Amino acid sequence: MTQNLSLPVVFLHDTVVLPGMVVPIELDDSARAAIDAARLAQDPGTDGPARVLVAPRLEDRYATHGVVAVVDKVGRFAGGKPAAVLRAERRVAIGAGVSGPGAALWVEAEPVPATPVTDDVRELAEQYRALVVAILERREAWQVIENVRRITEPDALADTSGYAPYLSDDQKRQVLETPDVGDRLRLLLEWTAAYDTEDEVTDKISQDVREGLEKSQREFVLRQQLAAIRKELGEGEPEGSEDYRERVEAADLPEHVREAALREVGKLERASDQAPEAGYIRTWLDTVLELPWHVRTKDSTDVAAARAVLDADHHGLGEVKERITEYLAVRARRAERGLEVVGGRGSGAVILLAGPPGVGKTSLGESVARTLGRKFVRVALGGVRDEAEIRGHRRTYVGALPGRIVRAMKEAGSMNPVVLLDEVDKVGADYRGDPAAALLEVLDPAQNHTFRDHYLELDLDLSDVLFVATANVVEQIPSALLDRMELVTIDGYTEDDKVAIARDFLVPRQLERAALGADEVTVSDDALGELAANYTREAGVRQLERLLAKAFRKAATRLATGDVDRVDIDRDGLKDLVGRPRFTPDSHERTDVPGVATGLAVTGLGGDVLYVETSVSDGTAGLTVTGQLGDVMKESASIALSWVRAHADELGLDPASFDKAIHVHFPAGAIPKDGPSAGVTMVTALVSLLTGRPVRSDVGMTGEVTLSGRVLPIGGVKQKLLAAQRAGLTTVFVPERNRADLDDVPAELLSALDVRPVGRVTDILAEALEAAAGAHSTAA
Repeated sequence: MTQNLSLPVVFLHDTVVLPGMVVPIELDDSARAAIDAARLAQDPGTDGPARVLVAPRLEDRYATHGVVAVVDKVGRFAGGKPAAVLRAERRVAIGAGVSGPGAALWVEAEPVPATPVTDDVRELAEQYRALVVAILERREAWQVIENVRRITEPDALADTSGYAPYLSDDQKRQVLETPDVGDRLRLLLEWTAAYDTEDEVTDKISQDVREGLEKSQREFVLRQQLAAIRKELGEGEPEGSEDYRERVEAADLPEHVREAALREVGKLERASDQAPEAGYIRTWLDTVLELPWHVRTKDSTDVAAARAVLDADHHGLGEVKERITEYLAVRARRAERGLEVVGGRGSGAVILLAGPPGVGKTSLGESVARTLGRKFVRVALGGVRDEAEIRGHRRTYVGALPGRIVRAMKEAGSMNPVVLLDEVDKVGADYRGDPAAALLEVLDPAQNHTFRDHYLELDLDLSDVLFVATANVVEQIPSALLDRMELVTIDGYTEDDKVAIARDFLVPRQLERAALGADEVTVSDDALGELAANYTREAGVRQLERLLAKAFRKAATRLATGDVDRVDIDRDGLKDLVGRPRFTPDSHERTDVPGVATGLAVTGLGGDVLYVETSVSDGTAGLTVTGQLGDVMKESASIALSWVRAHADELGLDPASFDKAIHVHFPAGAIPKDGPSAGVTMVTALVSLLTGRPVRSDVGMTGEVTLSGRVLPIGGVKQKLLAAQRAGLTTVFVPERNRADLDDVPAELLSALDVRPVGRVTDILAEALEAAAGAHSTAA
């Protein structure tokens, strides 16, 4: 066992010395006294170096560990201050004070036993070595790296942390006071890994900043050299004020635009090239020069050919096609009679295509452009809440841009394109303004010949632009904006229409996308009809196209695996390709008990069936209405109950039934519902409940009812009839005052449904309720 030593102590304030370190220290009185005492304690005639115990001086306690250090040399620093060089040898624990020669403090030093070196310790040492080398490599300290790699003992490697500048004195003191080398290495790994991560990020940031500065300086020098070369060649500066003046004078601009552009060029000439204003002016001039001020495409005036293009691109949609054909016919006659004036006021048109998703509104806009021979630009307005998106930003803002209308004209490259304003009903408003209000000037033919964008601050003639807007729900469009547009409703497709669209458009398109040929995969009309009837219930054809794509992918897989040489898809084979039918007629099941009636409604996705369920029970008399209904439908329920109560005698109802709790419920309670078209349905459901006579399962109805029993007209007749057909209904009651709307309903739909206009709710009750034979009143 190693014997304890008695050594004089050298306390250091700002340095922690670990074994293996060689450090110079400044000698104060106590340090000099310790070195002198160490020399006095040596045996006479001994030439060996004196040894002292070096320990950190702590404010709150005495150090528990230190190192035995050899005094290699005593002299002076370059400034003349006394100094000594100490070489630390080994770690010791500091014991009690002892007596010794000289004026120094003497203590007993107990050697710390060596820790066994296990495989875990060596693994920790290698991890620590790798971290230290990674840090040193970023500093390119290759000589130090070689010294670190030559150290083989984990104990000695851990104590090299005394030289680490990123460790604090407290951390180094903790290393000194940790005798176990494994614990020491774990501490160092934690601290060094944290520093390595921070150092790597700092180096990356510094490198990016340095590279950015070097790039900027290099570009500045190159630009100066390029300017000097151009000056010698007499070409002038690139993109300078003279260059812009030449471009403005050479451009085909309207006179008021030319004057404004030359004024900005004058400002550019007076501004410094380094001033921010110079960049803003250049960007504005670039925008003005890129706009097609005098570029216009020539419209196609062949009305018959235009109608043929529309018929080839889209099935049905007769009203829309007629409106486009009328527009073309008028344009052709104006051209023949010399009335066509370039940029003529009021020559533009604004058409609003309203209908549920998937009916072809957006693609119809592209067909209109192709029919007219014009450029086509789509402007997506869904979710736009910033007025500057329409009118542009003021040039005083950093990053200002023109609005979407100006950018659309620039993209089209002409002043008379077809601009599709997509999803105009989804424009919102917040603290940044109301984009819908900004659209008023854009879409008003009497104003848009002088449309002024905030960024351009120039009059832009939009009167020759054909604006085509699309929307799902007309009610969400502000009335002032709706007044600026000509509404064309696309209500949806019948099953026959869907089959025709799928056969003529969807199947060829999806075959091409699946890389299949018509000789490899065929689809029968029966299969298409089954997909349209029982696999989808939508106004459009998007889900139908997705199902066809799914079927063709599976067909392509069968062909690729060599199982078959050809796939013929018929009604019986649909289940294997696209799964079981998602929808089956359920009105018979829903209405097989008294108190349930089938109504018709219009949603943002088209027409839909709406079941009304009623019940009566003992309890406090009153009406409960559920199903997340709006105020209009709640009032309709009250009116319906009032009418039934007022006509109880002629309906054969027990007056005592109204002294019970009556509940009216609209299923699918997660979906908000409102609108004035469910009155007759609620009356029918209540009478059915109180008389015990079920409502015919093949009957649907729509209409609002008054207290006198009259049936008021409603909207969306075509969409509701389409929904009735999809749901498998055969008889539909509509208000008498909606009889004229039946003229817009396709003939095949009217032949598939028995549509009965009625003026009073009693006419519906007489036809819709089943016979009372064998029935008894549920209210009894």
